[in-house]
Amino acid sequence: MVKSKPLGLAWRSNTLFIVSTVGIGLFTDLFLYGLVVPILPFMLRDRVNLPEDQIQSYVSALLAAYAGASVCSSPPAGIIADRVPTRQAPFLVGLVALLAATLMLFLGQSIPVLILARVLQGVSGAVVWTIGLALLLDTVGPENLGKTIGSIFGFISIGELAAPVLGGVVYKKAGYPGVFGMGFAILAIDFIMRLLLIEKKTAAKWEKKDDGTVDDSEQQDGGTATGEDGDDNEEEPLLRKKEEDSYKVPEGQSKVVRSFPILYVLKDPRLLTALLLAFNQATLLATFDATIPTEAEELFGFDSLKSGLLFIALVLPYLIMGPLAGWLVDRYGPKPAAVLGFGYLVPVLILLRLARPGGTSAIVIFCALLSLCGVGMGVIGSPSIVEASYVVSQYDKANPQFFGEQGPYAQLYAFNSMVFSLGLTVGPLISGGLRDRIGYGNMNAVIAVLCLITTLLSVVYIGGKPKFLRKS
Repeated sequence: MVKSKPLGLAWRSNTLFIVSTVGIGLFTDLFLYGLVVPILPFMLRDRVNLPEDQIQSYVSALLAAYAGASVCSSPPAGIIADRVPTRQAPFLVGLVALLAATLMLFLGQSIPVLILARVLQGVSGAVVWTIGLALLLDTVGPENLGKTIGSIFGFISIGELAAPVLGGVVYKKAGYPGVFGMGFAILAIDFIMRLLLIEKKTAAKWEKKDDGTVDDSEQQDGGTATGEDGDDNEEEPLLRKKEEDSYKVPEGQSKVVRSFPILYVLKDPRLLTALLLAFNQATLLATFDATIPTEAEELFGFDSLKSGLLFIALVLPYLIMGPLAGWLVDRYGPKPAAVLGFGYLVPVLILLRLARPGGTSAIVIFCALLSLCGVGMGVIGSPSIVEASYVVSQYDKANPQFFGEQGPYAQLYAFNSMVFSLGLTVGPLISGGLRDRIGYGNMNAVIAVLCLITTLLSVVYIGGKPKFLRKS
């Protein structure tokens, strides 16, 4: 029996719809992660009846369960995604795990159930980020990846930054049903979009059957390994040949490397630096998330609602600069954005020590400083993914049989998910500890030093070594 053409094939496989679906998926993951953070202490006190002196340790354990599960699940998710014929199936499985986790958090009455729920959340996060980013690359190609990532990261940052505050406000007004009702509503939208999604390569098969031609999307899909060809054409032939040889994988690799070929690429300093950028981006996001509400309460006496409104000053510039910086990355490569973005954040983070207690003028100054930080966060959103994708694409082009038919892109994004999750976990721990010990201003100075180190590494490695560092 011949299958009929799917209804709505054109719009379901449309680039905008696929990108929006991935964006909603990533948003849902970060939003639900942050939504329950402010109510975890109340859940442990009210439902599990934990003594007050044990609550903080169990809150930390529940947060660590998510991070640990995400880190451990990312490599298997990458391997599976690169070996299955379609990305949609594992993408849906990840959402089922998230739905189960949310139900368990809503109904759970014991520590084991709550820990299992956070583990399932971590597994879902690993799958969503790994499959989602691979699906993005399949859809838009490397030439449009920068502005796409910039736009999506600006959007999903709202979920990561505002969800804890929103969770606290809704819990105060409507209790557990209000918080989890909001979560289930977002899950329903996410599920419908993932179910309707049709990948470009699947749509191309139907269009080819209809008129015997190959859709542009199929060519785009094959572009995942093209990298920055325009830049290559500017290189001298001998240098280009030498560069291509450097991406060759020698024979006789171990069974582990052949099974998980991205391990070989991880020795490349360009890729390691790109992953460092992702880690630092997540660390910065989590640092703002962890310290803005507490600092606003201390400086201005803000409650959770007013603290949440402060995030508007941070997020709006991020939303504006994200797509613009992504376009610049696609046009000029990731080095300028990485160097300028992290370099710009160094003095801006130091300036946050100017925040002082006071009235309207002091609040305006704090908001202005947060807006300046938002500009920098928008600039650093896309260089990591674009650089990492380009490096891996060069290895894939030079060794197509070694990496398989679909390439190692899902495996790459599995590692990206790992380091991003680590950043989200380490960020609050570092920033919270530093703030308590040396104060908010000095804490930001330490984070600024981290940005300075990242800037210097970006100068050396992102986009390749500059000419003055190359051996003649």
